[in-house]
Amino acid sequence: MRLLTVAEMALRELSRRRGVILLLLALPFVCYVVRHDQVGQSIRFVLLGLAWAVSTAALFAGGTSRQIEPRLRLSGYRSHHLYLGRLFAMWVLGLAVAAPFFALIAFDRGGQVRLGAVAAAMVLAVAVAAPFGLLIGAVVPRELEGTLILLVTISLQMMIDPADSITRLTPFWSSREIGTYAIDHTGTEYLVRGLTHGILATLLATVLVAVLSTIRLRTRPHLRYASR
Repeated sequence: MRLLTVAEMALRELSRRRGVILLLLALPFVCYVVRHDQVGQSIRFVLLGLAWAVSTAALFAGGTSRQIEPRLRLSGYRSHHLYLGRLFAMWVLGLAVAAPFFALIAFDRGGQVRLGAVAAAMVLAVAVAAPFGLLIGAVVPRELEGTLILLVTISLQMMIDPADSITRLTPFWSSREIGTYAIDHTGTEYLVRGLTHGILATLLATVLVAVLSTIRLRTRPHLRYASR
């Protein structure tokens, strides 16, 4: 119940930034329209745009929650209630955003791509983006710096050579692999690699968020010990 309360608070707080959220959600659509003549690039850019939107929303959610976390802790909320509640909220938001884009691709490209794989790529993009955005927010408290880090990450994901082995270290490599399987109708090894990478990236980012959040929430910088 407490997880749902924290999730509801996070979504309500984000709703107050409707202008920013609408601009973030416009990015995947613009990416799709600009590259509409190229099936592969249009869908891959939608996936990265979706990852950018959800991770940025998670970054904002992590920043706005810092002011109320001490009061929630005093009310009996545990550390895991707070970070898991926000994470759940970002997953719900991400899936809600992904649904209309999947419907658009299904209507526009239904006979050209493997829709099941496209859906899997979107789900994993959301799954990775939510804890990744919270992780950036935990490491870099200021939203401007965090947004720039996310921008660099997404730009690197777009520009790096897919054949380079370093691409496996990027957080959204799973979207590229599953996207290749869905669009180019390659072998199932692309799907397996993408699913494996996406699940591991989600788990790793979630664990790091849990560790950093627990350390921060147990630290009380406002307390000072009197010297003897």
